[in-house]
Amino acid sequence: MKQANKTLGILLCCLSVLLLLTETVSAQNMQQIKARMLERKPTIDSLKSKGVIGEGNDGYLHFRQEAGGQAKQVVGAENADRKTVNAAIAQREGTTVEKVSKTVADRLRASAAPGQWVQKGDGTWVRK
Repeated sequence: MKQANKTLGILLCCLSVLLLLTETVSAQNMQQIKARMLERKPTIDSLKSKGVIGEGNDGYLHFRQEAGGQAKQVVGAENADRKTVNAAIAQREGTTVEKVSKTVADRLRASAAPGQWVQKGDGTWVRK
């Protein structure tokens, strides 16, 4: 019985350390994501102002015009990071990624600069 309690204590201790490491890695990962997003922001803002991309009602960037490889790479990376952030928020809040993404979409639509493409809740695209 004593050995079982000792083993259980060790397992709980290891689990606690693992959870702490996971949180630390997640925090570090979020800092890296934030840095990448800030680095991409000028390119994304330029693509938005040219009407190449717009903010979708799903919280992700969408192409409104044909674009080259670099634009596709930047938008793909941005959407991947947004999905990671939205998933982390959803897990923390006990909700779905889709609900978080819709909330983010509403905020992004509201803060879009005049002339940028945004997708309304009904799916139609308009210039703000």
